[in-house]
Amino acid sequence: MGKFTEDAALLLKYVGGKENVKVITHCVTRMRFVLADTKKADIKAIENLKSTKGTFTQSGQFQVIIGN
Repeated sequence: MGKFTEDAALLLKYVGGKENVKVITHCVTRMRFVLADTKKADIKAIENLKSTKGTFTQSGQFQVIIGN
């Protein structure tokens, strides 16, 4: 099993589940979500994941900072 499998599953749950994700893209340090309902995202829970460094919203994208 991968090192981040559990965090990835929890992140999907905390953004409101796959039904709430309209679009997702990524780069080395960001996961960028376009969510159907941004109010479903549990920001505190996301920011408490070991692999995340924070969150912010920009240009209609809910972004999760990941990385070292």
